[in-house]
Amino acid sequence: MKDNFLISVTGTQIIDGEKESIKLTTGGEYVTEENTHCIRYKEYDNDNPDICFHNTVRVEGDTLTVIRSGPAQSRLILEKGRRHQCHYNTMFGDLTVGVFTDTVVNCLTEKGGTLRASYTLDFNAGLVSKNEIYIKVTEKEVN
Repeated sequence: MKDNFLISVTGTQIIDGEKESIKLTTGGEYVTEENTHCIRYKEYDNDNPDICFHNTVRVEGDTLTVIRSGPAQSRLILEKGRRHQCHYNTMFGDLTVGVFTDTVVNCLTEKGGTLRASYTLDFNAGLVSKNEIYIKVTEKEVN
């Protein structure tokens, strides 16, 4: 994987009125082809730095496919105005969750940009959480 861009990710989750945010800034790869943008980056576990997740965010218009591989795997489809059943693997077992996407704001260009999506997760038709993801992609400066 090329490490040619700086990827900043902020994930916010609201569960039972409690808001929690996680922020990550790391090097990663960013590729554009026609109307598709692909962001790839590694994420290390805070408690165990030997555990690494490989994340890919594929953006096509108002649709994001968020793929996470490693010890826990998931594939979430975030499509504005639609609900999808998605696979979510945890260390405790596999789940199928409903994902309804309210908003997608795609301001990505060939040079980088920003991406924001808000969505809800449900399990057995019961709301689990409200979520937002914000990604900023910037070119690394070459010395």
